[in-house]
Amino acid sequence: MEVLHTDQSVLTPRLRFSDVSVRFGGLTALDSVSFTVPPGAVVGIIGPNGAGKTTLFNVICGFNTPASGSLELDGEKFQPRRHRLTRQGVARTLQGLGLFPGLTVLENVLLGLESTARHNPVEDALALPRSRSGEARLRVRGLQTLDDLGIASFASALPDTLPYGIRKKVALARALAGSPRLLLLDEPAGGLAHEDIDELAEIIRSVPETGCSVVLVEHHVDLVMNVCERIAVLDFGKLIADGTPAEIGANQAVTDAYLGVEPA
Repeated sequence: MEVLHTDQSVLTPRLRFSDVSVRFGGLTALDSVSFTVPPGAVVGIIGPNGAGKTTLFNVICGFNTPASGSLELDGEKFQPRRHRLTRQGVARTLQGLGLFPGLTVLENVLLGLESTARHNPVEDALALPRSRSGEARLRVRGLQTLDDLGIASFASALPDTLPYGIRKKVALARALAGSPRLLLLDEPAGGLAHEDIDELAEIIRSVPETGCSVVLVEHHVDLVMNVCERIAVLDFGKLIADGTPAEIGANQAVTDAYLGVEPA
């Protein structure tokens, strides 16, 4: 059978970020930034502290409103609603874990599925069969996500009893449980040991197999270079480079701004 290869360049981008500017008073945090994220791709965003990386994520999540510019998700105008973001197909991990210590690992992951559940207050109150079956399906889905990350054995544990690397995986599982089409990873390697970062790299590479695109903000440049197909570089709110890892590594402006300096 002949295998047909799709030219990624002709596909509608999963995310299009077009001429976006964000200002806080007299400070310009993003200055006419444009880049695209192909479907099923991993794209990295790097730059020194204060470059605008967090602001960029906050625009995608609806926490910061651009002064100008626009966003598209799968070719349609995208106006992020921060309280309905998962229903829009976007999930984000935080620099901190954001886990609830009083809930089990599975219960934390099920929070990521809350937006996909269809609740009927009467059925829930009476514990009718359809309500119970819906809850059971969500539990199966949550357990499957934990199993995919190799941490299903910790489903009944409380997060604070687990090693930091496992808790990082729980936070990632919560983001992945809702089957997002766009996953935003905000410094996922922060605080991890070398062996945990290697395992994280394998997980990130596997995410596009589900059809989900990934945008990765990370200070560990080696991780970004190893897992990303393209990398966008910010400096003082401006996009100074956008290309393959090889192109970024050879870019003198990037070296001067970031790669040649150990990040704080």
